[in-house]
Amino acid sequence: KIYAENNISDEKILHVASVAAELLDNNEDGIIDDPLIESSLIQLNAVMPIFQSESGNAIDTFFDNLYDGCTGAVLFRNEIDPNQPGHWGDDATVEEVLHTINACGHVEVYPALYDLEPNSSYLTDAMDIARGGQYITLPPYYPEEAWYHYDDWTCDYGCMAMEYLYWCIVTNMDLISDAQTCFGIANEWEPCTPELFEATDTLMFNLINDPLNMLPQQAPDGNYCIDNVKISKDDNNSPSQIFSNYPNPFNPITTFRYNLQKDAYVNISIYDILGNKIRELINNQQPAGYRIVQWDATNYMGRRVPAGMYLYSIEIDDLRFMKKMILLK
Repeated sequence: KIYAENNISDEKILHVASVAAELLDNNEDGIIDDPLIESSLIQLNAVMPIFQSESGNAIDTFFDNLYDGCTGAVLFRNEIDPNQPGHWGDDATVEEVLHTINACGHVEVYPALYDLEPNSSYLTDAMDIARGGQYITLPPYYPEEAWYHYDDWTCDYGCMAMEYLYWCIVTNMDLISDAQTCFGIANEWEPCTPELFEATDTLMFNLINDPLNMLPQQAPDGNYCIDNVKISKDDNNSPSQIFSNYPNPFNPITTFRYNLQKDAYVNISIYDILGNKIRELINNQQPAGYRIVQWDATNYMGRRVPAGMYLYSIEIDDLRFMKKMILLK
C-alpha cells in the first residue's frame, strides 16, 4: 500500500505506485512475478509511506501508531521526480520501494538467500567479499580490493546488506551507468555498469540473473502498462488461462508460467522473426493446475540461438495467441 500526506501531489503518489507495480510485475502482464513475495507483502501489510519532510509531525505520528505493518523505507516529497524515474540524486523512488519489497518480501520468504545477519545468507556472504572482509561495524577504511564501501556510520550490518542488494539490482538494470552517476557513486559503489557488475561481482550477478529467483530485470520507467493476456470462452464451463513470460528481454533462459483451470491440450512453441519454428517446448494434453516451463537459448541442437527478437506461441485447445520476446547478447 502507498500512503502519503495530503499535501503530496497525486502525480508523485501515482509515480510511486507505478514504480512499485513495475518492480513487482516486471514484465507487466498483470500478475505479480513471484506469488510468494506477493503473499508476504500482503500478510505483513507492507506499507510505503510518503512524507512532506523529515522535520514534520506526520512521520512520528505514523510510526507511533503503526502496530501492524512492515515498512522497509520511507520517501519524502523532494525525493520524488516522476520525470527522472530512478535517476540517482533526483528520484529515490526505485531505491526506497525496492528496500520495502526486499525487506518485507525477500528477506522473509527466502532467508537462505537474503537474510541480513552475518554468515546467514548468500547475500551477506557475497557482501563480505564485496567489502573486502566481514565488518560488523563500519571499518576505519576499506581494503583496496573492495568495490562496495558504504561509509554511513548510522547504517548497521543489516542495513549495509540492504543497500548492497539495491546497488546490485539497479546496476543489473542498467539504471546507473551514465558517466555522471558512475562518478557520483564511486565512493560507495564501483561497478556501475552491467558489464562491470558481471565481471566484478560474480556471486550477485548470478543470483540476480537466475530466473528462478524472479528478481526484477527491467528498470521502471514510471509507466505501468498492464499487458495481461487472458484467454477465455463465453460459456461458463470454459476456463480462463493466464500466462506470463519472465524475464523478457532475457539471457539466456526465460520462463513461461500458466494456470489451467481444467484439463486442456497445450502447445508452446518458439519461432524466429520470419515465422520458422525453432523449438517446441510443450505439445500434449495436460491436467488442470499451475505449470512452469523454461527455454534455454544456449541449448538448441548443440549451439546457442542468436540474439534477437523471437515469438512464442501458446495454444490451449482451440485458442491461440503469439507474443514477442527478446534474447539479449
